[in-house]
Order: sequence, then C-alpha cells, then structure tokens
Amino acid sequence: MIRNFRQFAVFCTCAVVSLAAQAQLSIEVTGAGANRIPVTIADFGGDAGSARAITTVVRGDLERSGLFKLVEQAQSPLTEASSIDFAAARSRGADAVAAGSIGATADGRHEARFRLHDTNKQAQLAGAAFVTSTPLLRAAGHRIADVIYEKLIGEPGVFSTRIAYVVKAGVNRFQLQIADADGQNAQAALISKEPIISPSWSPDGTRLAYVSFENKKPVVYVHSLATGKRTVAANFKGSNSAPAWSPDGRRLAVVLTKDGGSQLFTVGADGSGVQRLASSGGIDTEPQYSPDGQFIYFTSDRGGSPQIYRVSSSGGTPQRVTFEGSYNVTPRLSPDGRSMAFISRRDGGFRLAVMDLASKQVQVLTDSNKDESPSFAPNGRMILIATEIGGRGVLSAVSVDGRIKQRLSVAAGDVREPAWGPYQK
Repeated sequence: MIRNFRQFAVFCTCAVVSLAAQAQLSIEVTGAGANRIPVTIADFGGDAGSARAITTVVRGDLERSGLFKLVEQAQSPLTEASSIDFAAARSRGADAVAAGSIGATADGRHEARFRLHDTNKQAQLAGAAFVTSTPLLRAAGHRIADVIYEKLIGEPGVFSTRIAYVVKAGVNRFQLQIADADGQNAQAALISKEPIISPSWSPDGTRLAYVSFENKKPVVYVHSLATGKRTVAANFKGSNSAPAWSPDGRRLAVVLTKDGGSQLFTVGADGSGVQRLASSGGIDTEPQYSPDGQFIYFTSDRGGSPQIYRVSSSGGTPQRVTFEGSYNVTPRLSPDGRSMAFISRRDGGFRLAVMDLASKQVQVLTDSNKDESPSFAPNGRMILIATEIGGRGVLSAVSVDGRIKQRLSVAAGDVREPAWGPYQK
C-alpha cells in the first residue's frame, strides 16, 4: 500500500515470485459461513489416478468456499450410475450426494461424468459430462464444483475462473502470474526485471491490461493471453498508469500526466482515440467503470484528502462518494453495481471496506493493517485483496459479509496486485 497518496498516481505496490515451482498459491481457510450445507462427494470411479485428481479438486473447491461441510460417503464404490442409499446418506447428515466417474473417449481423451442427488427428496438435482484431457483434469473438476455450487447455493460458482497477481522475488524479478481461482496451475504471462503493476482483466477474460516499467517509465500494455502478443495502449509523455476496462472491452480508463498532473483519460484498447475525462488541480487516479458503463469511479485528493468520486463516463462534473473518514481509496464495484469495495484508513490501519451504494452504509471487513487492491469475484460473493503478514505480501479473500476468510500465499516471494478474472466464455 502506498501510504503517501502523491505517489499513488504512478507507483502502486508491486509483487511476487521466482521459480515456477514456487509460484503455486497455497490457500488456508480461516473462516466459514454460518450455515454450511452438508454434502457428500463420493470418490469418483474409473481410472484411479484421474478419478482421484477430479475428486480432490471438487472436494477442495467446495470446502474452501466456506459454504459446505463435507460428509464422509456412506457407500463405496459409488459412480453416477449407482443407486444411492438415501437413508444411509441422511443418517450421516448429508443433504446432497455427488457421485461420478471418469472414462476414456474414442479419441483418447477423458469424459468426466457426475450426478448430484438431493437426499431428502430422493431426487437427482443435476448431472453433466465434460470431455477433457489429462492436463485439463483439474479444469473439469472445477466445472463440476461450479455446477454443484450453483444447484445448492442458487448462484453461479467461480471455481473455473482465474486470478492474476504479481510476484516479486529478490530485488529485480517480477512475474505477472495467472492461476486458477484456487491458486493452482500458475503460469507466468510476463517476467521482467522491472516492476509490473495494476493488472486488469478484459470483460471477456481473453486479455490483460497492465503497467510495466520495463522501458524505465510506466507504460500501459494490453496482453492477449491466447497468443502472448501485446500492444501499447498508452505511452504518452510522463506517466501512464491504472488501466481499467470499459464493460464492452473497447476502451480503457487510464491515468496520464502528459498534460501535467495525474488526470483521468479514456483510450481505445488499441491505443487510439485518447479523450480527457475530467480536470482537477489535485491527483485523480484508480479509475473503475461501473458495470453498466455509465460512470467511472476514481480516487482523488481534490477535496484535500484522498476520497472516492464518480463521474459520467462521457465526462462532466464529478460527485463525491465517500465522506466517512479522511482516507478512502481504490474503488471497485461489485458485478451487480450495488456495492463498492475500497480501502479505508481506520484506527491507523488500511482495511477493506464495503459500501452499499443505495444506503451509503459502510462495513469494514478486515482487521489487518495493510490491505490494498480489492477485486470482486464475478459472482460478487468474495473480495480478493493483497495484504501484508509478517512483512511479506500475501493475498486474502473475504466474503462480502466478512464471515468467510481465505489466505493465499506463495512459499518464496511477495504476492500483491490481485485481479479476479471474469467468468470463462
């Protein structure tokens, strides 16, 4: 966290890791929901190694969510074709049972099949089959967990989504990492000797915008994840920073100093059509589009202290949003546009807070001291942040009601600058 706001416009915190083998995030769940759903995830049938991999992912996803209580299976073996002993499952306390198997397809790939049953109604709730390959077994497990989550919770799961973050190891090794939502399968999209900051996912999840200092100044790039190719979106005189995508994926809100001072602009994702959004005698930074594209929320010290404002995405007179406290920064809107996560200075610490935009009520969700970079999960259930524990940067995920907490860390390195990606198309 940059405590000195006048460094905010250019230098946000940098982040994490060295060797690829050390780049996997490990997750520790430190809280759970008030009423967890008891569910049995039976051992999948079929090839032992592949079945074990699928079962482990599904169980791990549901358990880490903090919304499910895993119940030992009553029958073994158990596949999607098995008859369920509902009485035995209920006697163990399970409200639902999921069972499946993995088999070979004619073209040498795998097919993961499963069914989810309601033990009280003695009825099937869901069933699906996913064709996959050995390297993508984990992805199939995440998709199965998403189906179970949605059927039992009533909202889409996010286990198949990805997160981006920056790892810093040593003095001059920075990696922009992309990993599954559970922190596994991490891959480096960019490795640099210079800082990388402010990763931002395109709405369709195919591109990342970020700021790189590899040319000894902050430049905004747009990086295609499929091809690895990138284009320069903003490389004007001075600083180019804080990219944020418009909901249609065509433009970026950015912070430029080309005309003096840190000011808000929009620019095409290909670098064309730069337009000034607002003018201020202070520092305007950290823009974020509202989900409907009508407004851009941002941080500014135009009123004397860092506070959050919003302005029409077509320009105009900004309106102040935060009034409680003397330091509120980094606005991030929930996917439904009803609430806003931000970092607020409370009791000497920088903590994650959420505001209900209709009522203006604010809830502080953490008791840590150095939170930064909030990012909503695409279903709005969790917020990913960077924080500092024992002098080392780690990631933390907190539910919007503050009950469920997860900690994600890397064995060797500082992890910061998280961004939770959208649903996969």
